[in-house]
Amino acid sequence: MLMPKADSSKPAGTTLKSPPPPAPARFVIRGDRPLNGEIRVGGMKNAATPIIAATLLVDGPCVIRNVPRLTDVGRMLDILRSLGSRAEWSGPNELTIDTREADIGTLDRKAVKSMRSSILLMGPLLARFRRVTMPEPGGCIIGNRPIQTHLDALQSLGADIARDDGSYVLTTDGLVGAIIVLPEFSVTATENALMAAVLAQGRTTIKLAAAEPHVQDLARFLNAAGARIGGIGTHTLTVEGADRLQGTEHTVIPDQIEAGTLAVLGAVTKGTLRITGIMPEHLEIILLMLRRAGVSFELREDALTVNSSGRLQAFRLQTMPFPGFPTDLQAPFGVLATQCAGTTLIHDPLFESRLGYMNELTKMGANATICDPHRVLVSGPTPLYGTEIRGIDLRAGATLVIAGLAAQGETVLHGAEVIDRGYESLDRRLQAVGADIRRI
Repeated sequence: MLMPKADSSKPAGTTLKSPPPPAPARFVIRGDRPLNGEIRVGGMKNAATPIIAATLLVDGPCVIRNVPRLTDVGRMLDILRSLGSRAEWSGPNELTIDTREADIGTLDRKAVKSMRSSILLMGPLLARFRRVTMPEPGGCIIGNRPIQTHLDALQSLGADIARDDGSYVLTTDGLVGAIIVLPEFSVTATENALMAAVLAQGRTTIKLAAAEPHVQDLARFLNAAGARIGGIGTHTLTVEGADRLQGTEHTVIPDQIEAGTLAVLGAVTKGTLRITGIMPEHLEIILLMLRRAGVSFELREDALTVNSSGRLQAFRLQTMPFPGFPTDLQAPFGVLATQCAGTTLIHDPLFESRLGYMNELTKMGANATICDPHRVLVSGPTPLYGTEIRGIDLRAGATLVIAGLAAQGETVLHGAEVIDRGYESLDRRLQAVGADIRRI
């Protein structure tokens, strides 16, 4: 088992400088033109970030392939480097990470506070160092995302938790396996519980666990390193605590959210897009909703070809835990709804601020009524017209790129840098299939 590194090797409070925020950017988009060609799906952000966090549990170097080069990934790597870990790009989308020299005394708490997904460090840091002080992570504006489920899970494993000046102080004399019942299908709480349990003494059972593809990918990475996780892909996970995890290699799964986003793009623009590198088993509910909306597509092995020839029709959509429809794709399907005949109901019960992009779409000509923070009615089809709009969050930003490419005239999308959190070089990849999109 990895042992904590003594704090005496570096002055208390010393941290490496956190990366600067991405430069403000805007996209200038000329829409209403056909998109044709092939575009490959990148590695999944929501799989890469927990796997990077999990390397803190591993006694040896890890090689991780198909990692998207995104701002969220870069920030997580910088947090690892602030601990004294070695994290290098050993290929265009390949990382080599060695955390054996990590030192909790130099954790960059400012960087942790600025990044929502840094919550994924809580479990592995506690398991590794037995004492960790972490500010409550921020950096997300899609709604209230309390972390009590994370804390309850870690407390079940033997953590003592206190609050101190806006931070959480977690301590343990050694984590011990337990039965954990999650009160919600929380992806990141499931991942934190998994990472904390793999080196805990004895057996852990996690009930009502999230089963999303990226949770499964994290479990497969941990098992490759020597963990003993059962029930992968179900809502009950079992973990037999291991003495240590060893260095390993892993390839991150393709991003189902990017695949779904590109499929909507192919449906609402004139032309034919061939989306490659997908895993069809992760897209079943997405393909069902595309079919219900009248989208014309063909699925062959790891490629999905989508064109604009189908007659689009209204649909009903509710986001749900996997294998249900993912919340991260309801915004792109909101754009799809503007081009469908009839009235579409979209219901996202999880986050209360996920429908803000609809205000931007109405500026472009959409006919939408926000019923409450979780439901919107969209009537169509309505033509979209270019105007000045703003990407308020990651998924909304990608959604508005789709809208701009489907609209007549010129669209100026402000806040485009937020898209870099989850889509690698999206503008350049779209240019390759005929999009008129420029970053300024």
